[in-house]
Amino acid sequence: MECWNIMLKSIKAKAFRAVDARFAIVASQYNARYVDAMLQGATEELERAGARQVQVVRVPGAYEIPVVAARLARAAFPHASRVTHHAAPPSAIICLGVILRGETVHAAHIGEAVSRALMELQLEYEVPVIHEVLLLENEAQAQVRCLDPKHNRGREAAQTALAMAKVMAGLP
Repeated sequence: MECWNIMLKSIKAKAFRAVDARFAIVASQYNARYVDAMLQGATEELERAGARQVQVVRVPGAYEIPVVAARLARAAFPHASRVTHHAAPPSAIICLGVILRGETVHAAHIGEAVSRALMELQLEYEVPVIHEVLLLENEAQAQVRCLDPKHNRGREAAQTALAMAKVMAGLP
């Protein structure tokens, strides 16, 4: 067993209910085998919790995730956007992607840019943005974190979104 797998914990089912919450999932099409598995895990977890409103938006790659998440977050703020359709913002936005390191630093630059943008977005619009755009060393790590149901990071992201929706709904 490699050391990177020692710290990985199994995901346990939690009893969140989300009947009145709205969720959005922004998922990359790049590395589709892994992202699709996370997307399936996330949607199943939200359905299990009773979420009735789940919007899924697919984007070409991880770098494109923040701009779509921003559009979704600012949907209820007409002064902050040129968007003509204004709806309530999601209770939480789940961002899913897989970036595999290569021989250059490109993956690290993408990962850092996405992380920074998602963090800034949730602070600006006060909408929880669940960051599961994974920067991984290799496909073995991706297989464990995306394809293995015990460690599916999409399920974990949905659980975090459900918890944050509950927290935010309880705040003034």
